[in-house]
Amino acid sequence: MAWMTRFLAAVAFLAIGVLFSPETFGSISDGQHPPKLATFLKLAHLLCFSTAFGAALWVTFIGGIIMFKNLPRHQFGNLQSKMFPAYFSMVGVCCAVSMGSFGYLHPWKTASASEKYQLGFILAAFAFNLSNLFVFTPMTIQMMKQRHKIEREANIGEEVGWTKNQEVAKSNPKLAAMNKKFGMIHGLSSLANIFSFGSLAMHSWYLAGKLDL
Repeated sequence: MAWMTRFLAAVAFLAIGVLFSPETFGSISDGQHPPKLATFLKLAHLLCFSTAFGAALWVTFIGGIIMFKNLPRHQFGNLQSKMFPAYFSMVGVCCAVSMGSFGYLHPWKTASASEKYQLGFILAAFAFNLSNLFVFTPMTIQMMKQRHKIEREANIGEEVGWTKNQEVAKSNPKLAAMNKKFGMIHGLSSLANIFSFGSLAMHSWYLAGKLDL
C-alpha cells in the first residue's frame, strides 16, 4: 500500500492547493468557467462523492455487520485488516477529488456561506479518513494481532461472535486488558468513520437540494 499512500498524499496536496488557492490552477473568481471544463469537474465531483458515500454506507452499515455475523472472528478480523486500508485510501482519494473540484468551481473568496459549509463537510470527511488510514487503523490492526495471539493460546477465536471471548476474559486478566485497549482504539476508529459518513451525508443533502426533477 506504499504506492497508494504516496498517491493519496499527492492528491491531497493538490486538492488543498485548489481549495485555498484556486486562481493558481486557473479558476475564475466570478465562477464563469468554460462549459466543458465545468461539466467535467461536476462529473468528477459527483462520481467521486457518490463512490465515497456509497462505499461508506456499505462498509459501515451492511457489509461489515454481515461478515461479523457469519465469519469466524479471527477470519473476520484478518479480512478487515486487509480491507480497511484499501477502503480508507479509496474514500480519501474520492474526498480529495470532490473537494478539489468543488473548490475549483466555488472559489473560497467568492463562495456563498452554504458553499463554504459544504467545502468544510468534504474537508472534514477527508480528514477523518486520513486519521483512520494513518493513525487508528494501524493501531487497531496491531492490537488485533496481539489479541488473536492471546486468544489462540486460550483455544478461542474460530467461533462466530463474541461469546467465548467474553467468557474467557472473566478468568484471563491478560485478555481482559487487551480487550479494553482494543475496544478503545477500535471505538475511536469507528467514531471517525461515523463522523466521516455524517459529513458526506450532509453534503448529499446539499446536492439533493440542487436537483431539479
